[in-house]
Amino acid sequence: MASGKEIRNKIKSVENTRKITKAMEMVAASKMRKAQERMRAARPYGEKIRRVAGNLSHALSEYKHPFLEKRDPVRSVGVVLITSDKGLCGGLNSNILRLVVSKMKELDAQGTKYQATCIGNKGFGFMQRAGGKIVSHVIGLGDTPHLEKLIGAVKVQLDAYMKGEIDALYIGYTRFINTMKQEAVFEKLLPLSGEAVGSSKTKWDYVYEPDAKAVIDDLLIRYVEALIYQAVAENMASEQSARMVAMKSASDNAKTVIGDLKLVYNKARQAAITKELSEIVSGAAAV
Repeated sequence: MASGKEIRNKIKSVENTRKITKAMEMVAASKMRKAQERMRAARPYGEKIRRVAGNLSHALSEYKHPFLEKRDPVRSVGVVLITSDKGLCGGLNSNILRLVVSKMKELDAQGTKYQATCIGNKGFGFMQRAGGKIVSHVIGLGDTPHLEKLIGAVKVQLDAYMKGEIDALYIGYTRFINTMKQEAVFEKLLPLSGEAVGSSKTKWDYVYEPDAKAVIDDLLIRYVEALIYQAVAENMASEQSARMVAMKSASDNAKTVIGDLKLVYNKARQAAITKELSEIVSGAAAV
């Protein structure tokens, strides 16, 4: 059995760890509320522009934007991978990375090449270790997503799509459902199809001012920007929720460990006292 001093040191060490995890839990809870408000504020716009863009794919227009044209066969695809910059958030990053890797294996089996854009340090590090082709990346986003920081990296993929270097663009991120549940999602971003966003197959007829090309070009760029921003906002809300839950679990585990160690310490102390008493008694008997 370990000595009393060793056990006391262990108890002190675990108590210090518990203080840290408790503080991190409270910080994550504070940031989570703000991240959720930001994410919920962005959702209606993201959903609406997605629906409008979906309807646009069925529109009776003379001008057909490259984002709306389905390409066959698909030889190469782009993947926008969104993860967190920091760890200590449970299985959040490993879940999305596992999903993306399984999808990439499927693409590989079909002979389809891929190139990745990584948003977040964890995904970037993973892709580097895996030897994936990374064409652009953004790290150090902080607690608030800024579109001007994101769009540069994503534009590399959009330019590749316009040039025909890739035939489809996918996005992988963690969708926020509630504080206890977050879902890893892998969706097609381009080419845009009305069926993917639940749009009816009705042929839409729009009146464009000043002309179809100017309106559609601008709208579809806004569509991509909105979806990227929404995905990052959802990922950040998921990250803070997962971190709060993980740190609460760590604090609870530390409390259990401290209780067990105190029990062991008391037993060791009692054994030492009993031994000392028996030595005194046996010594007195010898005299």
